Amino acid sequence: MIERLFPYAETVPYWQTSRSTPDTWLDRAEKEIVKRGGHLTARALTSDADLGLEAFHFVFDLDGDQYRLTWPVLPTQKADKQAAARRQAATLLFHDVKAKCVSASVLGFRRAFHGQLYLPDMGKTVSELSDPEFMGALPKLLTEGK
Repeated sequence: MIERLFPYAETVPYWQTSRSTPDTWLDRAEKEIVKRGGHLTARALTSDADLGLEAFHFVFDLDGDQYRLTWPVLPTQKADKQAAARRQAATLLFHDVKAKCVSASVLGFRRAFHGQLYLPDMGKTVSELSDPEFMGALPKLLTEGK
């Protein structure tokens, strides 16, 4: 079932290309956010035993907005490769954050991280909204944009 949700880690970039720990990559991602004036408020590796999934989570504030990033640890074809999959997920999270930070230098942080913008009145990020929820939230997002 999980394989249908996500590709195998072995088929995605950064598979076993680094010896740095996941914490090293997460620290680098945090530095990118802090360098642009953000403040990390939470960082975690969570797991769902029923689904057999893990994910890295980053929560940070910038300019009065809160952002929440979730990056999945991909399933592996061999059970003994979970540590490599965690390292890959942290590496991918870092590169995603860094690319968005580069975009933010031109487009602004809110536009670059729009999918991760947390909407407290809805209890979700923009990317987690259903189509009807998104359409309902759109006027507010457009008028409150910074």
